[in-house]
Amino acid sequence: MEQRSLLLLMLIFIYMTKINAQNPDYLFMIEQAVKAPSGHNTQPWLFRINENNIKMTPNFDKSLPVVDPDNRELFISLGCATENLRIAASQKGYKTDLNISKEGWITVSLTKDKSIDADTLFSRIAIRQTNRSVYTGQIIPLDTIRLLETIFEQSSIKVYFYKNGTQQFNTLADYIIKGNTIQMQDKAFTDELKSWMRFNKKHQDKTHDGLSYAVFGAPNLPRFIVEPIMSKALNDKRQNKGDRKKMASSSHFVLLTTASNTPEEWIRLGIIMERFLLKSTEFGIIHAYMNQPNEVSRLSVEMAETLEIQDEYPAVLLRIGYGGKMPYSKRMGITDVILNE
Repeated sequence: MEQRSLLLLMLIFIYMTKINAQNPDYLFMIEQAVKAPSGHNTQPWLFRINENNIKMTPNFDKSLPVVDPDNRELFISLGCATENLRIAASQKGYKTDLNISKEGWITVSLTKDKSIDADTLFSRIAIRQTNRSVYTGQIIPLDTIRLLETIFEQSSIKVYFYKNGTQQFNTLADYIIKGNTIQMQDKAFTDELKSWMRFNKKHQDKTHDGLSYAVFGAPNLPRFIVEPIMSKALNDKRQNKGDRKKMASSSHFVLLTTASNTPEEWIRLGIIMERFLLKSTEFGIIHAYMNQPNEVSRLSVEMAETLEIQDEYPAVLLRIGYGGKMPYSKRMGITDVILNE
């Protein structure tokens, strides 16, 4: 037993030595990349450091086969992480070139370049958060919405803003309620959701992933007390009641669509969405995901038709507005997501 323990410690030491011997700039970039959002905070990415590039691959062990059966949201998360990495690279004076394979494998080539200016969005990476709280109800000014729209001007990704009080906003709210009802009445969905819930501080600190009790506003109590209470709350009536209040407090819905359903297109959506989220954070705007209609295929098709969106695929639905900060979700250490030979 002592020999096995000694061998394990030696292997850990060798692994950590390899990590610490890596280019510190590249490690810094990965530290920023993993602050990206992901479904249920699964953090479904792996990184491999090479001499002149960083490769990112999906970690399918972190996939969500019930809520995300085609891995669309997983690849969108990889796109968000990619943009964080590229922004961090500019902070260290690197030019980046991006290659995305049709399977969704990402290579960011890195070249030192004195002419590179640091991306001003870098300071927002650590501040951005998914905020599931009730917002203030304040409406975002139209000129701010127009500025946010310009982020998508050179992209194949389409963006639609729907202001609170409009018919389209109410239509989307109805589809979110329908999506909640379908999902919360599906045992496979609630079982998958519960498997990613972290019920107290001890639980969240053990995994550093998943949906923390704190982001739901739950107290830090023993798991045997909290788990049955939070599990019992997973029903369509309670979810719809809470979401109606949250939607009513929001300024706009934001719908992002793609021209095709491919990993590459989903990654590119994630890249530009992350810039949108960081720029929104710069403006003091908070956000949360309301993807329920996109996650139920028949609702997604019906919703697009109702909104008169043709030849596009709804991919991400957000609510945005103003409000206070919430606790931040945990992130795994970079040693947990870096691959070594």
